[in-house]
Amino acid sequence: MDIGTISLVLMLGLMVLLAIGMPLGFASAILAALVLVMKFEPTLLANPFTFGDGMLTGRPGSGPLNILAQKIYGLLTDYVLISIPLFIFMASLLERSGIAKDMYSSLNVWLNRTRGGIAIVTSIMAVIMAAMSGIIGGEVVLLGLIALPQMLRLGYNQNLAIGTICASGCLGTMIPPSIVLIIYGLITETSIKALFTASFLPGFMLASFIIIYIIVRTQLKPEDAPLPAPIEGEPRGREKLMLFLAFLSRLVSGFSAFFLLRVLFFEFSGQNAGNTGADIRFGTMDYAPWFGGAVLITLVLSYFVFGRERSRLGWKMGKGLVPPIIIIGVVLGSIYMGITGITEAAGMGAVAVLVMSALRGEASFDLVWDSLMRTLKSTGTIIWVTIGAAALAGAYTIAGGPVFVADLVVGSDLPSMGIILLMMLILLFMGAFMDWVGIVLLIIPVFLPIVQRLPIEDIGIFGELNPRHLSIWFGVVFCMNMQVSFLSPPFGPAAFYLKSVAPAHISLTDIFKGFLPFICIQMAALSVLLIWPPIVSILLP
Repeated sequence: MDIGTISLVLMLGLMVLLAIGMPLGFASAILAALVLVMKFEPTLLANPFTFGDGMLTGRPGSGPLNILAQKIYGLLTDYVLISIPLFIFMASLLERSGIAKDMYSSLNVWLNRTRGGIAIVTSIMAVIMAAMSGIIGGEVVLLGLIALPQMLRLGYNQNLAIGTICASGCLGTMIPPSIVLIIYGLITETSIKALFTASFLPGFMLASFIIIYIIVRTQLKPEDAPLPAPIEGEPRGREKLMLFLAFLSRLVSGFSAFFLLRVLFFEFSGQNAGNTGADIRFGTMDYAPWFGGAVLITLVLSYFVFGRERSRLGWKMGKGLVPPIIIIGVVLGSIYMGITGITEAAGMGAVAVLVMSALRGEASFDLVWDSLMRTLKSTGTIIWVTIGAAALAGAYTIAGGPVFVADLVVGSDLPSMGIILLMMLILLFMGAFMDWVGIVLLIIPVFLPIVQRLPIEDIGIFGELNPRHLSIWFGVVFCMNMQVSFLSPPFGPAAFYLKSVAPAHISLTDIFKGFLPFICIQMAALSVLLIWPPIVSILLP
């Protein structure tokens, strides 16, 4: 059977199976078997009694089936895949401990007298949580439990509150350590560390777009974000700024002291012998004066400029931010300082959250058990979808599907940017109906080879993308598409996550209505990536 007919049957079959409610993993696996039969042994469809005579059934364990089994086995035994359950476990611990709640309280202390302050705090908290774990669903639920009641109680516009929580809660797709980027890197054999580095600026660009929108909207329509009633004795204006600076000075002093001790440890343990600074980043004696000077300056500021009492009060107001900063430092710091790989960093982050929960007196058997059960369920879902989608993608590849589609698209009269825009429309459409795991496993192996065949100078409008960064750029663009998919009706998962914890009077229609301006913000961020592709290369070597 020709590949064009197989492609049509595959597309229609996937739509029908998903429409009747079959899980994506099983639907993909069934279609994978069907693709192999149609391509290599079509007589089985007309006469099943020929079993044992064809390429698939004549020699079990060889041929296309063997290639497919090797592909699935190779994917599931990839060491980096272990990082996914570890990041999910870390996110589950964070959600059930009081670390996130204390972080929200500390952020709220500094911004509660700002117009739209609680919405801004919610966005900032989402960015910090995204940088800690890279999980999406848990963030939306947690922000819905903590921030939504606060905003509704103060009289915030309901659409603003809903949109802020869900759009910000989905930032884990873009901001490292994103699980979406990890899966993309595994499938396309792209450096995950490079993907993390490239997504920094686009991720924070999207977060800044959301915060700017909140500030502009609340300034133009103050009734959308009423200020809370002032509390007697609460610091304001310049005094609050001084308290914040006092808190920062203590924070910088603590981290500088840690890095100074690290330098001294490497020096006196002999690990710096013959080292020029390239192997142990920020660990040689060259850095000792800088860290020592930072400790000295911040201590002088704390005790002689801000004063002991102000420093103590500032620390009390902001100490809820310290555990998240430490966790981010453990996870991302260990990756970018060359201490560990992605998987080890995920394990260290999970241990760090567990240790902090124990130090706070929150660790318990129930906390760990509930987090493990949630990790098992979430990981199981991802793995089953991965197996099914990898089988389908592998079967379609063996049948020659990607080459057929690439020749079809590249041979059309569309310009390069027209082809990319068509891909964006397909990704946005698929994202409204399908889980991101299935999309990255099914669509990306087809789309990426097409993009790689396009003239590099025709991609984007401003600036020229480095050819070495093409796969990385497309991965970041894909993640930005998935940002939109989390809010896209009719099956935007963020809406259902929030509905599970929202008050009864807020319907799914209300939630999707609140998404509209934030979807426009996400589309604007996606447009920046398409118009100016070199944005992903700024931080790359």
